[in-house]
Amino acid sequence: MRRDLFTEDHEAFRALARDFIEQEVVPAYPEWEKAGRMPRNVFKQMGALGILGMAIPEEYGGGGMPDYRYNVVLQEEAARALVTLSTVRTQLEVILPYFLHYANDEQRQRWFPGLAAGTLLTAVAMTEPGTGSDLAGIRTTAVLDGDHYILNGAKTFITGGIQADLVIVVARTSTDPDNRRKGLTLLVVEDGMEGFTRGREMEKMGCKVQDTAELSFVDVRVPVENVLGDEDEAFGYLGHNLPQERLTVAVGSVAQARSAIAAAIDYTKDRKAFGTPVASFQNTKFELAACSTEVEAGQAMLDRAVALHVEGELSAADAARVKLFCTEMQARVVDRCLQLFGGYGYMMEYPIARLYTDARVARIYAGTSEVMKVIIAKSLGL
Repeated sequence: MRRDLFTEDHEAFRALARDFIEQEVVPAYPEWEKAGRMPRNVFKQMGALGILGMAIPEEYGGGGMPDYRYNVVLQEEAARALVTLSTVRTQLEVILPYFLHYANDEQRQRWFPGLAAGTLLTAVAMTEPGTGSDLAGIRTTAVLDGDHYILNGAKTFITGGIQADLVIVVARTSTDPDNRRKGLTLLVVEDGMEGFTRGREMEKMGCKVQDTAELSFVDVRVPVENVLGDEDEAFGYLGHNLPQERLTVAVGSVAQARSAIAAAIDYTKDRKAFGTPVASFQNTKFELAACSTEVEAGQAMLDRAVALHVEGELSAADAARVKLFCTEMQARVVDRCLQLFGGYGYMMEYPIARLYTDARVARIYAGTSEVMKVIIAKSLGL
């Protein structure tokens, strides 16, 4: 179906992203999967092309165009090539907004040039071994001691945690018995700070080109100059960015589901069974027709949500709706497409297998499908 979401500038960026992905990412991707991460020099290449700094002000080396649609284009082009861009998506869509919204002038001068150039990699550390979606239950603590905070705690499932130069850590700086959401603060921990250690790199079912780590903080002295925003107000900051984080997951879900269909069409046209192409069977045609219809429904919903987000009007409930629908749709479509590959669909040499394993986490991270239903139900007055 015709889309009217993008301008000529977005399409020019699409051409740039497509060329980069085809030339620099696709050929090296199998090696990155084995290594478990995208090399740092690739981030620098993306920074040099201006891909990482689109939303960063020009005075810091960025493009000065904080338009979320550029992020959408980048995800779509990666999915079209049957790859993912490692922690780039997390850095641009989940972490960078915290710096853009809450960094003061001194912090901008210190960090923004490196973020735009791809020389500073980031992570955000929210999840703890006993705390997932319940951010108010965070137990990591930061106690003010002169002009430093003493940070203690442990974080897990941290995307990009192995390579990160800057880690935004959500820590409890005070306790209010009447408001458990009060008292959380964002502290930027820098690589090399004493007491900050990276634990084991976690082995995942999918998303292989994305390091995921456990992080430990033992009496880490974080200067007060590294506080993002105001002390004790982080819960509101986290909630402000969650709609975009959930929208980001939905963008990937729709784009990857569309790529699964394209891969299944190519395969079934070439694969023969009983002397005839699998694509000629009525079951194949009906399955792919149904999958295509689901993707178009998800795309229409998603494009409307993206437009609302660009206008600053995407609500938390609507972000939950689009994430719930698109991720559940992705699961159905990718599963049905893999079935058309038969036994080969179970082999990791075929991209459909990677699409399948990568898709599973979409219904978990950035808030599980169950949490999305709770948010939606509350918006209905239930």
